[in-house]
Amino acid sequence: MDDVVFLFDVDNTLLDNDQVQRDLGEHLGTHYGTEARDRYWALFEDLRAAQGYADYLGALQRYRLEDLHNPKVLRIANWLADYPFADRLYPHALEVVRHVAAWGPVVILSDGDAAFQPRKIERAGLWHAFSDNVLIYIHKEQALDDVERLYPARRYVMIDDKLRILQALKQQWADRVITVFPRQGHYAHDPQEIRTRPEADIAIDAIGDLLAFGRDRFTG
Repeated sequence: MDDVVFLFDVDNTLLDNDQVQRDLGEHLGTHYGTEARDRYWALFEDLRAAQGYADYLGALQRYRLEDLHNPKVLRIANWLADYPFADRLYPHALEVVRHVAAWGPVVILSDGDAAFQPRKIERAGLWHAFSDNVLIYIHKEQALDDVERLYPARRYVMIDDKLRILQALKQQWADRVITVFPRQGHYAHDPQEIRTRPEADIAIDAIGDLLAFGRDRFTG
């Protein structure tokens, strides 16, 4: 059993997913038109509300069923699969992973589908950076027993841009988890979330700020 395990979210924690979405929206609008772009995002949000995670390929499949006789639609999947996710890592993200890995195992703990999310993590170079320690669930806050089984530890550190997730882990693990809240991305700046959720144990402006933290902040 390790003394501490560091759990990292991906989207808007290590990787600027808001920028990925802006790039996708621009691509759709330029090559397929604003109507197609807006319809894709509507389907995307419907799926996210129903499933609880972002499903880019699922939204694309639904859009294809609506525009079945447009062969150009099939190329959207290639754009998504080949997107340079490594260019969207936040500054110093990989340095932070190496920094805290000196004190305990580092593990990706992400929500997502079983196809695109692994592709994103691989293309970003994160699968290698985390030495294959990658967990992807539909609702990760409901899979903590699995986390403990695979990576047993006396305590955990969870780094996530969503206060909802940090609150859920705190409710289940209590003092066994230290929650770290990087104020990055649109979820982290949602006034409703900030007003209604409890504060994290540690709040930082950017993931790179963790380079200034010593071991005692997490293991003391």
